[in-house]
Amino acid sequence: MTNTQDILVQHIYPLLPPNLSQILMAVPVSLLAKVTEIRIRANQPLVLVLGNHDVMIDVFGQAASQAQAYYCTIQDLLKTFQLLCKNSVYAFEPELRQGYLTIKGGHRVGLAGQATAFDGTVKTLTHISSLNIRLARAIPGCADIILPFVIDSVSRRIYNILLISPPRCGKTTILRDLIRQLSTGKATLGIVGVQIGLVDERSEIAACENGIPSVDLGPRVDVLDACPKASGLLMLIRSMAPEVIATDELGRAEDAAAVREAIHAGVSVLATVHSRTINELRERPYIGELVQQKMFDRYVILSNRLGPGTIEKIIDSRLEKTVYACSNEVRECG
Repeated sequence: MTNTQDILVQHIYPLLPPNLSQILMAVPVSLLAKVTEIRIRANQPLVLVLGNHDVMIDVFGQAASQAQAYYCTIQDLLKTFQLLCKNSVYAFEPELRQGYLTIKGGHRVGLAGQATAFDGTVKTLTHISSLNIRLARAIPGCADIILPFVIDSVSRRIYNILLISPPRCGKTTILRDLIRQLSTGKATLGIVGVQIGLVDERSEIAACENGIPSVDLGPRVDVLDACPKASGLLMLIRSMAPEVIATDELGRAEDAAAVREAIHAGVSVLATVHSRTINELRERPYIGELVQQKMFDRYVILSNRLGPGTIEKIIDSRLEKTVYACSNEVRECG
């Protein structure tokens, strides 16, 4: 089986009603290998996202026109939602308030539907009308281009690195591989394996099962799973003495404060953030302040222009210059 087939069999099919599983099982292997998302919408066609484009699928698992595609029913949505929540929606309300669930294997399932709010805050989602199953895949080597730019050639210190990209551009996959390679070490680049603390708030990077990573992160990584970033970063610094701290999707004021404290404590930071450009990011609250204060040494700008994981450029914030620009090499990052 391909990697995607393994993922579907082990993690996704058990969470789908039999009719949807059967349709996906019939999808040609060549098409299935490119799938990054499965979109299930009430009374709309079943859609597979393949990097930067999508296809509609018919009842026989073949690419189809909108008129010929299989239309997902409300029952399909209801049954899938029940399986995702293990028939206990109440137990998953904290995740539902965020609009997603993380399932075994580190796959994220985005949800849309009717929101129940109180005092301007979403309390839960009901009457689910859309599901987006985003497949998480480890792709060893996808951070190869970045690796030479993350270490100071003189001091051997790991730079503070911020991966910047819109959604669906492979930043989590690249961060995972960057952690693995730094943890393992790279003799050809003079990189000795370093101690890394990972705060995996959404359980996507390490895909922990009972607190133990189910993906290869190398031999020197300590993971705080399902822990809020801000408190987790400081907990790991105090308890595990990491040389490098890593986390995904910075955004809140407390995230910025924790990153600042980590850097001032002499710990290098690897992190990601949603944005298209540094200028756009600079205008955002909290994380924009870190950019303005040049807390990060280097920025890695990602896109899906040549497929997910396209590394557009690497910028040195202190020299204010581009140290790497895309050579139109396609990188596969789910």
